[in-house]
Amino acid sequence: MNPADLGELAADIAREAGELAQRRRTEGVSLAATKSTLADIVTEADREVERLIRERLQTERPDDGFLGEETGAQHGTSGLTWVVDPIDGTVNYAYGIGAYAVSVAVVEGEPDPEQWHGVAGAVSAPVLGELFTAARGEGAWLDGIRLTVSDGNPAGALLATGFGYDPTTHDGDLAMVRRIMPIARDLRRMGSAAIDLSYVAAGRLDGFFERGLKPWDFAAGAILVQEAGGAVSRLEIENARPMVVAGGPAVHDRLRALVEGQV
Repeated sequence: MNPADLGELAADIAREAGELAQRRRTEGVSLAATKSTLADIVTEADREVERLIRERLQTERPDDGFLGEETGAQHGTSGLTWVVDPIDGTVNYAYGIGAYAVSVAVVEGEPDPEQWHGVAGAVSAPVLGELFTAARGEGAWLDGIRLTVSDGNPAGALLATGFGYDPTTHDGDLAMVRRIMPIARDLRRMGSAAIDLSYVAAGRLDGFFERGLKPWDFAAGAILVQEAGGAVSRLEIENARPMVVAGGPAVHDRLRALVEGQV
């Protein structure tokens, strides 16, 4: 199966999974009021959405590997691995904020972001009504419109970031924001790396940086950015978790230099 066909499959699965996540969130609000807590509903929704994705892939791509946030890794024999985040932005999901997404990517090589090569990906943001798709050599798309990254403007770059849940990392995250703000027009913090990267691909954001992301957080989004003409790096920082940096080429390079302390 070529990248375009894999991209179509990723898009179809992401769309179906997004619809399920949205439906479960609506149903869960009522259920939590009578039988359970909303936290339980969110946890079960994550698991159910990932089950749906795995079952679809086991039927249509049984020889491929799988790496999911909820159920871990399963090696395949085809050389391809599907990297899945069933609900990226679970805090938003729990609070009823629509900035959450299903992220589905397929990569070639070992299920390690330092070793794989992205083949295709899709990010479905069901509440926002958007499905971002990309495949190697085919570009990145939204509703039939080809996406192109922005490369900043004289007023400064509109950037996005995120912070981890571990409070011991917040001082470092805030220090990084202070280091980067001189090149920023403004900063956005939406709570979903998959949506942030999709917005970089669409030119709605000029760049993105966040440390501590898991492979499933950025696998599909990275393919979107690259196919939209941008660049993505995963940087090792001394005494810190790896940092993902993305943007149009010039913004990416400037962010990378700031993150690595070169300027």
